[in-house]
Amino acid sequence: MTMIRRTVCIAAAAVLGLAALPALAAYPDKPVRIVVPYAPGGASDTVARALGLRLGLMWKQQVIIENKPGAGGNIGTDMVAKSAADGYTLLLGSPAEISINPWLYAKLPYDAARDLVPVSKVGSAPLVLVINSNAKTLGELVTYMKAQKAGVNYASAGTGGPQHIAGELFKGMTGTQMTHVPYKGGAPAITDLLGGQVEMFFAGVPPSLPHINSGRLRALAVTTDKRSALMPNVPTVAELGYPGFSIENWQAILVPAGTPQPIIEQLARDIATVAADKGFSDQVTAQGAVPAILGPTEFAAFLRTESAKYQKLVKESGAKAD
Repeated sequence: MTMIRRTVCIAAAAVLGLAALPALAAYPDKPVRIVVPYAPGGASDTVARALGLRLGLMWKQQVIIENKPGAGGNIGTDMVAKSAADGYTLLLGSPAEISINPWLYAKLPYDAARDLVPVSKVGSAPLVLVINSNAKTLGELVTYMKAQKAGVNYASAGTGGPQHIAGELFKGMTGTQMTHVPYKGGAPAITDLLGGQVEMFFAGVPPSLPHINSGRLRALAVTTDKRSALMPNVPTVAELGYPGFSIENWQAILVPAGTPQPIIEQLARDIATVAADKGFSDQVTAQGAVPAILGPTEFAAFLRTESAKYQKLVKESGAKAD
């Protein structure tokens, strides 16, 4: 065999050998799950569905929204923390599971800082204090609350969530008696508020807005530093005489620790692309939130600040896991 022929044969064999190797799969090459640790209908669920729809179209893969409510978001979060670190199970996280519960619970089944990796902050929304009574202002509500010897019941979307902390912070600032009633998400809490089983709720905007617009619930104040664009006539709690009252209900994507960095970076890029889409922005804004993108590094720094903030708030409010 001549040298030229031998070289050609070796090259051909190499090509055949490479062809026999499995091709490296592009991510994602199968359906992706976004786990929402709350019941359908709340702020987290709304953002997850808007995000999942557009990521699915971009990827040409099905994106499944899986609601796993319970234990203040801990059940769904723990499920993601213990899932395969392959980019196919994502968590739609919020302050409760990531920044509040580590300080509220004596023991958690997961370690948010160790078991989960931040990918991207996606959205941000205020909470809105809604009531079913005849009080027309926050001042009137506080007067009414102080006249109730047994206090009033307030709802939350789960123990440890920002709704819970907002209620405890409000109780401390106003010197009133309030009993916490946790639910497995914002939607069932709204249902009982409408039915009179509870009297007030620092609610997410999405589940409460239709009832505010219909007049069945009254919005008294929002919890962020700035007013909501959807409710510009509703003042902030701080404006109404309680400076320093500031609670943001953010939504974000996190993945199990050990997820390959290229997948994390691609997820962050793809989420940023979705957030820049006007259709996504309009859909999220219509629900009372705004796109609020932070990449992995910036989001990690944000979470460190949030953790310190809620450690202080939980301690000062005296809030405890029920």
